Amino acid sequence: MTNVPLMRWLFVMAISMVICMLMAANFGAMPLSMRTLFHAPLSDMAWQIWLNIRLPRVLLAVLLGMALAVSGAVMQGLFRNPLADPGLLGISSGAGLAVALSIIIPMSLPPLLALWLPSIAAFIGSLIVTLLIFSFSRLALGNLSRLLLIGIAINALCGAAVGVLSWLSSDQQLRQLALWGMGSLSAAQWPSLAVCAVLILPTLIVIQTRARRLNLLQLGEEDAHYMGIDVKRTQRELLVLSALLVGTAVSVSGIIGFVGLVVPHVMRFCVGSDHRWMLPGSALAGAILLLLADTLARTVVIPAEMPVGLLTSLLGGPWFLWLILRQQRGINE
Repeated sequence: MTNVPLMRWLFVMAISMVICMLMAANFGAMPLSMRTLFHAPLSDMAWQIWLNIRLPRVLLAVLLGMALAVSGAVMQGLFRNPLADPGLLGISSGAGLAVALSIIIPMSLPPLLALWLPSIAAFIGSLIVTLLIFSFSRLALGNLSRLLLIGIAINALCGAAVGVLSWLSSDQQLRQLALWGMGSLSAAQWPSLAVCAVLILPTLIVIQTRARRLNLLQLGEEDAHYMGIDVKRTQRELLVLSALLVGTAVSVSGIIGFVGLVVPHVMRFCVGSDHRWMLPGSALAGAILLLLADTLARTVVIPAEMPVGLLTSLLGGPWFLWLILRQQRGINE
């Protein structure tokens, strides 16, 4: 596929994302319309709901959808494994465990540091697990079954640790941990959105500048080295950047699974495997997917709200099963 059709495809996706953002900002327990907003003063309750509740949530869904989808694409490229995903490999669980520790352990911190603490803790947790997974994957020599088993073991260990912390927590802390386990964007506010934007947007830009190197890594480490790529440094950089994306997302929304697994596969069908195009395509598609999922979560059981992580799991579970069966069928053939 030439560059012009790919650019058109990404342009259509960008327009679709903007349309989804406008629609998502108007749906909810109290339906809003642009006509209503234009005819109401800025002090009206409709404007306050739109500016302080709907708009931060919509923008947060866009940022987190981009972060989760791009981190999944990078993981699959680094491991050269179509089933690599931050959730399946335990990276999200590691970040969640670190955030749980920051909630349960009492600390007296300045307000600014307290605002950044969940993101810092989640980044450290996701980075530790990412480095462990990468080390084990090298020892496993790319064996898919071993890699998934390692991810299952890490998920189990982190889940057990979070369970212990839940048992030790207060009622308020327990509610926070429960919401994180299911994934939700209900805590979206302008301060948390600003933190996410500061961390996610520059990281996405830096990852995009590494797209060509990620393409060369698909040839194998030895061939990439002969092509002039510092393989070890590139791998470390991409690991840290992916961990930062996952950690930031988990610190704000909790664990939202399967976005990083489903979206890169869809983008490979649409724009091919060239990461120069697949990474921005994954970012746009991830934003659209999480926007639609969060809008459905807010509206399907009005006046209550369903955790968005449950919806993405309902979508990603069958997709993951299809991927395994498809890969097994390819091996048998």
